[in-house]
Amino acid sequence: MSLRRRLAYRARQTVETLFHAGLYVAARRVAGGAPDTGPLERPPPGGGALRRALMGAFEQDRAAIDQGLYPPPRASLSAAARTVSMAPAYLREAREILARRDRNGATEARAEQGSEAYPVYFRQNFHWQSGGWLTDESARLYGLQVQTLFTGAADAMRRAALGLLATTLKGKDSRLARVADIACGDGGFLVDVARAYPAMGDLIGLDMSPAYVRAAQGRLLDRPRVRLIVGDAGALPFPDASLDALTSIYLFHELPPKVRTQVASEIARVLKPGGTFVFADSLQYGDEPALDRLLEAFPKLAHEPYYESYQTTDLKALFDGAGLTAGNMRVAYLTKAMTFVKVE
Repeated sequence: MSLRRRLAYRARQTVETLFHAGLYVAARRVAGGAPDTGPLERPPPGGGALRRALMGAFEQDRAAIDQGLYPPPRASLSAAARTVSMAPAYLREAREILARRDRNGATEARAEQGSEAYPVYFRQNFHWQSGGWLTDESARLYGLQVQTLFTGAADAMRRAALGLLATTLKGKDSRLARVADIACGDGGFLVDVARAYPAMGDLIGLDMSPAYVRAAQGRLLDRPRVRLIVGDAGALPFPDASLDALTSIYLFHELPPKVRTQVASEIARVLKPGGTFVFADSLQYGDEPALDRLLEAFPKLAHEPYYESYQTTDLKALFDGAGLTAGNMRVAYLTKAMTFVKVE
């Protein structure tokens, strides 16, 4: 990366961090303050550990760009303007989220039209957000909510998985590759994959929520080669041994334990022998001990019914049981990315 691009990257990240930090503070004020987590057992991060972890994610992202693993993020004044224009809706939703938390409205999403078509575990107001995963408004705000929660670092954290995917595909002809991102949400990760591999043979995004698939379609209008489908990660609509790689971003901590096992088995089923699953999700206790208090607080601040069970899940054992062997791992702030290879 040239000096000019390095300076541009740093300037962009500084602006994003300041904007999202300010928006987070504004949301807390609008909502009447941060919700009480109750007593926490783990010590708070000390000695600048949180800032070092945040800056480390950006440095790792920049280093991967320097190595040519993927292109730098694209600056767009129109995208920045859209983000700023969504701030009022974000702040209104912040007030509603706290009100829903206070009234314990964890399953209000079940009143949404058509919700009965989905598994019971899916029909919840995850993060206390309005509509759960089922509405267009939820899908519209999700990207901004996640970026603000992680102080502008969410994209860099996700790209830790992109770096592992790039390493997996290195030396291979991407024009022949078939890759699927399961639980693709609003398509944020798919945008980065599509930019890194514009000629990929078959790039597929799958999500259970039609609203989120529609949001992903809107983000990928300039990438018509990307296929987007509505589907369940627990019953993947792909033939056996048909994909070279799969990815999932922040899926497994949202799944009940039995469903995690089912999804792991489905991933193994559809991967070709020697194919790779690239996993990215929350840190677990002990990955970065200085940040353990944040992991402890998270499910007390947000409706995350399966987060604690995720924290105690042995991921290597989970995927080994499905026939997938653990490979590389990268940590980026509050996210870890790992590879699991199907035994040939």
